[in-house]
Amino acid sequence: MDASRKALPGLDPDLDPSVRAFRVLLSTGQRLHYLMDERLRPDGLTTQQAALLTVVKALDGPSVTEAARALGTTHQNAAQLVTALTRKDFLRTEPDPADRRRSRLIATETSEAYWRQRDASDHTAMAAWFSALTPDELQTLTSLAERLLTALSRSRDRGAAE
Repeated sequence: MDASRKALPGLDPDLDPSVRAFRVLLSTGQRLHYLMDERLRPDGLTTQQAALLTVVKALDGPSVTEAARALGTTHQNAAQLVTALTRKDFLRTEPDPADRRRSRLIATETSEAYWRQRDASDHTAMAAWFSALTPDELQTLTSLAERLLTALSRSRDRGAAE
């Protein structure tokens, strides 16, 4: 194995496959998180904040608890993200019409306009980050990661119920 591969965590072929996979995925996730943070930093945003806004749009007005679950984070962390994004006018809360005690998270027009003007550039950057993979490999990676994420989510949900 060449020195550049040896320097990367998790690439030791003698590791247990599950440990190696965990280390490689963790390192990859951290690297991607760093790269996106670098892109968002000039605008005063973080990858976590962007992820919350993505969840808010995808779930069409989730509660903080629902958003936290979708992000795989704590309610407290999600609430901190909500506070920061509300202060930046990217997010607002509204009472849930079905249960006025709960609040729903809504992306603002400021948020919508921001993402419209930068989405193409971000998509180009992401394509470059994954350019080491062929389209078929990228599809395989995505399918496998989605399957793992689904299994981990089910496992978490079962653990919370026990």
